[in-house]
Amino acid sequence: MATLAPARIGGSDPRPSRRRRTASTTTTTTDEGTSTEEEDAEVSAESELGALVGMRRRILGPNLSLLYNEPIHLVRGSGCYLVDRQNKRYLDAVNNVPIVGHSEPRVAEAVSEAMRTLNTNIRYIREDYLDYAEELLALFPAGLDTVYFCNSGSEANDLALRIAREVGHVEARRDVVVMDGAYHGHTQACIEISPYKFNRAGGKGKPETTHVMPLPDTCRGKGLDGGAEAEKILEASRRAGRPAPCAFICESLLSCGGQVILPPGYLKGVYGAMRRVGAVCIADEVQCGFGRTGAHFWGFQTQGVVPDIVILGKSIGNGFPLSAVVLRRELAEKFSSGGMEYFNTFGGCNAAVAAGHAVLRVIKQDRLQENARVVGKHILESLRALARDFDVIGDVRGIGLFAGIEFVTSKSTLLHAPSVAKFVCNSCKDRLVLVSTDGMHSNVIKIKPPVCFSMEEADVLVSTIRAALTEDLTEDILPGLLQTDLGYNLKFQRERTQQRAMTVSLSRGQAQIVGFCAATAIMAGALAYSSWRSKSC
Repeated sequence: MATLAPARIGGSDPRPSRRRRTASTTTTTTDEGTSTEEEDAEVSAESELGALVGMRRRILGPNLSLLYNEPIHLVRGSGCYLVDRQNKRYLDAVNNVPIVGHSEPRVAEAVSEAMRTLNTNIRYIREDYLDYAEELLALFPAGLDTVYFCNSGSEANDLALRIAREVGHVEARRDVVVMDGAYHGHTQACIEISPYKFNRAGGKGKPETTHVMPLPDTCRGKGLDGGAEAEKILEASRRAGRPAPCAFICESLLSCGGQVILPPGYLKGVYGAMRRVGAVCIADEVQCGFGRTGAHFWGFQTQGVVPDIVILGKSIGNGFPLSAVVLRRELAEKFSSGGMEYFNTFGGCNAAVAAGHAVLRVIKQDRLQENARVVGKHILESLRALARDFDVIGDVRGIGLFAGIEFVTSKSTLLHAPSVAKFVCNSCKDRLVLVSTDGMHSNVIKIKPPVCFSMEEADVLVSTIRAALTEDLTEDILPGLLQTDLGYNLKFQRERTQQRAMTVSLSRGQAQIVGFCAATAIMAGALAYSSWRSKSC
């Protein structure tokens, strides 16, 4: 079985340098040596990139991140490709916002025409937003018959939370049940229901109104019964003296949590438990809707459930700011009963509506849902075949054009390997294919390309990942990455033990025993790896 290596965590990059030739070169000899026009252009581009990065740091907020060890200076995009300042074409296998392709001409023309004609709010009667709302709602099961338009997924989730809490207001119910690893937006209300934020760097922990269900771990076979897990969290809430929750919110396919595909029947069990206590069930489709699964138009349909509220965003406008809250009329009536108007300056403006309408037309005209099914199946089959050759791939999961590769220190230990995942991600980028990492441990490579992704592009993606694992993740690099990842797992287990001790009031001695057991398991993995190394050397 082949093995692999780690990503740069900081400092110098251990990967070999690869300069790609994209044009014919002319050699120039000077007193200082020999160079080519292309090399001179590369030096100039690197200097320009450095200046732009410095300018960005000076004038933008300091807690904005950049992708990849070496940032990309993008200048244009088309279809499934992004082009940088040096005219390098990157195959984009991760940007799910332009669902029908970067710079899609039909979407761009629709928005442009709206901007040239009229762009105003929905306090006026206009046929465009009524036609779009009608077409959008026709894609949902009966009962989901009302829509509010917003600008972003964060805004839509914030509004859904307001609606659920207004419904529960009479009984003073404000608590919300969420999934571990979930991310629902950047507003204050959304951060408070997003463990992906409040349990990570800079987070302040969960508020008492938020109850976190464990993420179903399909890689390790844990927490797979949604109904049972829901009952546990509701019972813990009752014991803590909290009121019944007003809402349960969950991504239909969990993206930031690590490209997690819920087990069959999972949401049926959860929805049943939550509805028995009067909670509103909210499906967050921001990252997985609009035919991405291939089998269905909406992610929640893969679970055989009908939510009370559905959140749409990101790909709904193919990059134009647009989102929506789709819900049952009964909930909209209760939300409006207090008398407060809901108004959104740009939600439902002409340009946004034009973008949304054009996206639906392109998906239908180009049969992109079927494309997602066929191409996605091919990618998953190819990745699963690849995974058999590499001990650091613990799981390949997905549906349609929504896939994840979970990296581990070994198949026997299944310890998280974020350094390895990051290394592979950056190696793919150097090979002109863009993927990214995610998950609570950042050890999952996520694949969510535009749904116009072709079979040929799928083969390029898979062959590039294989090349990154075989040619870049070499025997001299892998041990350092695995050592870093073992350290990460030890630190994670210590912190989790301390957190549990505070939560369940373990004695100091009990906490030490739990921590010792966890550390022993991790060290066993380290010893197994050391034994393998000694035998292979």
